[in-house]
Amino acid sequence: MLITKAPAQPGHRARLALILGSLSAFGALTIDMYLPAMPGMAHELHTSALLVQLTLTVFVVGLAVGQVIVGPLSDTWGRRRPLLAGLTLYVAGSLWCALAPTVGWLLGGRILQSLGAAAGTVLARAVVRDLFEGTAMTRFFSSLMVVNGVAPIVAPVIGGQLLAFATWRAVFLVLAGIGATLLLAVVFSLPESLPTDRRAPADPRATLRTFRTLGADQHYLRHVVAAALMFATVFAYISGSSFVLQDAYGLSAQQFSVVFGLNGLGIVVFGQVSAMLVGRVADERRLLRISLSVTALGSAGVLACAVARLPLPLLLVCLFLAVSMLGIVLANATSLALAGHGSAAGAASSLQGLLQFLVGSLAAAAMSLSGHVTAVAMGATMVVCSAAALTVLTKPWRYWVYDRCDR
Repeated sequence: MLITKAPAQPGHRARLALILGSLSAFGALTIDMYLPAMPGMAHELHTSALLVQLTLTVFVVGLAVGQVIVGPLSDTWGRRRPLLAGLTLYVAGSLWCALAPTVGWLLGGRILQSLGAAAGTVLARAVVRDLFEGTAMTRFFSSLMVVNGVAPIVAPVIGGQLLAFATWRAVFLVLAGIGATLLLAVVFSLPESLPTDRRAPADPRATLRTFRTLGADQHYLRHVVAAALMFATVFAYISGSSFVLQDAYGLSAQQFSVVFGLNGLGIVVFGQVSAMLVGRVADERRLLRISLSVTALGSAGVLACAVARLPLPLLLVCLFLAVSMLGIVLANATSLALAGHGSAAGAASSLQGLLQFLVGSLAAAAMSLSGHVTAVAMGATMVVCSAAALTVLTKPWRYWVYDRCDR
């Protein structure tokens, strides 16, 4: 069965948004659910916090590399077959992690898990580009932010509550169950979205030419880099907050999960605000500039709170401001980046994912250079990444791009 156009019925659109939103949130779900367990994992596996944090970095790198492989393949084979293969691999990797006897085995399981999750992450964006265009695409991407925001809300809460009566291994068993559920959902409810006549030939040289074209498209790169740096800002918070808030500020795993969930709620709320505003009050570019400015302001507040040792409530407010803007930034930046690449949506989506997760992993690694994660290191990393994201949208680059286009 093939989807030939965007579903018009609200029920069908809601089901499509739920499935694609869940797939696009796969990476965040797999990361966030085990964050409350990281200190306990280091203790049980008799290893350091840095090695446990390495399981996060390995997952992110695998997620990035996997997208570059799966995206172009889906332009040739269609979206459905690579997606089914990836979900199967994800379930296997999750079970491997649950049974890992050492941190080395855990790292191996996380690699498998990440390669499987990559298919869901990259192909969800590609399917949206197959079915929608223009402002309709931006609004549908904003609707996916509901699920993307719910994942950070639910995942750490589930992880924190599981730890109240089970070990961290139960977290990976639950992830295996979620992967199996999504596998069945794709089998029975997600037809192929890429018609045969729109598929690219199976030619590695053509794939390389596509990537060269994307690399030369300054409009595409500008929005992809902005999204990647925004993701790095939030990823610095994701990878460091469990240690900062639990170890430095004394929150329990359950309290941390609540804080993490509230920030996820912010992503949902502002993602829907973006859907209501785009095309009515402001265009995608203006919303992108405003949201990145708010992120930079919130990140500066986080650093100031860390340096001056200001009260925890003020720190949490600044974190909320910085993190919640992700719902606006990703929806608008992704729509602007993919708008001109309908014939190579898989490759364009994969390059976006590669940059997001590689920049995110570099941010996490830089934050740990001192040997342990601190509030100051987390805040400084967030400031650098958010300021850089805003910089790529400033006048010199914009005018340079427009000048080239005019010539």
